[in-house]
Amino acid sequence: MQDHPVTATDAACPRLCVSAVSGGGGKTLLSLGLAGALRAAGRAVIPFKKGPDYIDAAWLSQAAGRPARNLDPYFLPPEALRRCFLEGVARARAASDAPPLALLEGNRGLYDGLDERGSCSTAALARTLACPVVVSLNCTKMTRTAAALLSGLVAFEPDTPIAGVVLSQTASSRHESVVRRAVEEYTDLKIFGALPRLRENPLPERHMGIASPSGDSLSPEAARAMETLTGIVREHVDVAAIAATAAEAPPLPLPEAPARVPAAPEGPRPRIGYVRDAALWFYYEENLEALERAGAELTRLSLLDDGDWPPLDGLYLGGGFPEDWAEELSASAHVRRDLPALVAAGLPVYAECGGFMVLTRGLRKAGARRPLAGLLPVDAEFHSRPQGLGYVSGVISRETPYFPVGMRLRGHEFHYSRCVAPPDALPEAETALELERGVGMGPLYPGRDGFCRDALWASYCHIFAPAIPCWAPRFVAAARAFAAARARA
Repeated sequence: MQDHPVTATDAACPRLCVSAVSGGGGKTLLSLGLAGALRAAGRAVIPFKKGPDYIDAAWLSQAAGRPARNLDPYFLPPEALRRCFLEGVARARAASDAPPLALLEGNRGLYDGLDERGSCSTAALARTLACPVVVSLNCTKMTRTAAALLSGLVAFEPDTPIAGVVLSQTASSRHESVVRRAVEEYTDLKIFGALPRLRENPLPERHMGIASPSGDSLSPEAARAMETLTGIVREHVDVAAIAATAAEAPPLPLPEAPARVPAAPEGPRPRIGYVRDAALWFYYEENLEALERAGAELTRLSLLDDGDWPPLDGLYLGGGFPEDWAEELSASAHVRRDLPALVAAGLPVYAECGGFMVLTRGLRKAGARRPLAGLLPVDAEFHSRPQGLGYVSGVISRETPYFPVGMRLRGHEFHYSRCVAPPDALPEAETALELERGVGMGPLYPGRDGFCRDALWASYCHIFAPAIPCWAPRFVAAARAFAAARARA
């Protein structure tokens, strides 16, 4: 895998952050429409998503035409965040001759973070990246109060680089005019445009609109929605003025040279498969890149087709929506035959959330139970409400192939299922992650996650590889040892 050194040109990349007063403020619609409009204007849009997110990041990837990367202050300190940002810019610039512009979509409200101090907020990230902020302001049933809200945002943390606003959900030309005059009268913010109230949300249900095959293409319905958003933004927003504001961002300091990573041993690269299909497609690009950088050859696989898999030295099962494909997964030879055989042979297998569910004895949903791989001593029971949501932290309680004992691990979880006892026995689980924050495997195993037996790891916790430098090298080392043992057999 080729790395691209960060240059002064990358550090001066135009950049922009889209935020709002709260969740549901129109950030995603504005971000997607801006990405499409900037791309149509000939810019190489470099997309970033703040916080732990796969779905909005997948939409951003489609709008920008290149993979979105994640930036999360919970996982990385400021210097490392700037490095990840600049490395993403350098990688994108190397792949395109078009003038670049980095577009970052925030999460929740601008100042919302983990606590009353706003730690890990979008505002904190914008300050770290010296990134101008454009606020998407939902003006529903509001006129002059819009100016008060914006004044408060500007005054609350004055060093937050708020550059302007796009008024959203304006009900009529008169409504827009009154809000514009109030904002112009009481603030110094630029008004980049006003998006009219839409009769219906143009985006289909998020995870169904991101194409069914694998989260890396759009369904026809979603593609039409993207075209609609791009058209709306081009018509109602001064995209050129926003691009000019992005160009006013000051150069970032060049990152210090990273600590040297031990070179991977010479010889054949171990082949690590990763399942990317309609059921499992939650992967951070950074995690896949870390595996390649550590020496792995990655092979994309599917659980939902009948094709034979090539010989593997390791397997990565990401998250996704296996509950939507329970019948197909239960009938899959890969799930019912290949996964048990590979684990029995000692193949290193790393599974997160949806991948965890596939490895259980069965999936329960709406009164039905579908048998699955049978490699974990539990069933996964699907619920209509989240069973685990938010950041995770804990301590690795025993040695594993992927993490050393005593390591403090940070991750995140977002799952609608929890572990329940199978019909015939109350299971005993061999867990390796003692949680300080988070739900993990649920009430059956309170405060615990990370089922680990031999070279198999399965957890509800998702990790972000740049925050856990040991994960990829250890995974690849385990895959290389498996390949060597197989060659000797």
